[in-house]
Amino acid sequence: MLNRTTSDASSIRPATVVRQSDRAGLLSGPVPILIAAVLWGTTGTAGSLAPAGAPAAAIGCAGLAVGGLLLFLTSRGARSLPGACTPSERRLLGLGAVAVAGYPVTFYPAVARTGVAVATVIALGSAPVFAGLLSWLAGEGRPTTRWTAATAAAVLGCTLLVLGPELAGGAGSVDLTGAALAAGAGLSYAAYSLIGGRLIGRGGHSSDAVMGVLFGVAALLVLPLVLFTGPHWLATTHGAAVALYLALCTVFLAYRLFGRGLRHTAVSVATTLTLAEPAVAAVLGVTVVGERLPAVSWGGLAVLALGLALLTAPVGGGRR
Repeated sequence: MLNRTTSDASSIRPATVVRQSDRAGLLSGPVPILIAAVLWGTTGTAGSLAPAGAPAAAIGCAGLAVGGLLLFLTSRGARSLPGACTPSERRLLGLGAVAVAGYPVTFYPAVARTGVAVATVIALGSAPVFAGLLSWLAGEGRPTTRWTAATAAAVLGCTLLVLGPELAGGAGSVDLTGAALAAGAGLSYAAYSLIGGRLIGRGGHSSDAVMGVLFGVAALLVLPLVLFTGPHWLATTHGAAVALYLALCTVFLAYRLFGRGLRHTAVSVATTLTLAEPAVAAVLGVTVVGERLPAVSWGGLAVLALGLALLTAPVGGGRR
């Protein structure tokens, strides 16, 4: 009886360990990234509540300045990380911080020139493509067929979702400067995601420390822009509330989750998963702001969901 019980227990344990391992991988991989994307999807609604005189770039930079410094001050190991890095890793930290600072500087002016819809599609739609290409150039292998198919579906769905109203109403030409700025934002996001993923994955450094340093330095880089563009709007109740929300939720919490997810998720996959952001923004626009989406946008939402499901579904899921 003892031998049989021992045998039974040993036969059960592997399946239990596998299920626990799968659950741990899920909670440390795609799920935190998707939660971060949900938080990022609220930025448009939150930004619309800022005072009318607030410069577009200053709104995003204010959130980054406060949230980035908070990330640095509360991240364990952030202060000692540069000393623990090799010279090449320190150069990556500096380059990553510049890329982080470049996102609000390019994205928000792109929104002002092209509108939220076009800027969102170009920035978020181009980011996974840039991430795949940068990963390939960095020697991390060619993109997989699964990633290519999922990214194509997600980008198509994102385009139909966000541009649905313009497509239905016959939109005019797109501002080329604004489009270039939005593409620059996509490249910026892909670059700092790749750098953060390399320092966390290959370098073995703490995700909190890496994100803390990247965003702490980026906060110092964008702070002069906030000050020189006139921070008077921050003294109002609405302005302070918007800046604090962006800092705490869309920077501090979202990027801590994003860094944690990068430990077990390829950067090319992570940037595709964050295409959930415009879906959240669209749903908030309908439920909170009272906007209406045409049928083509709802169809795009379904295609986007299929693309994200293809990435998050485990390989060989029928055996689990």
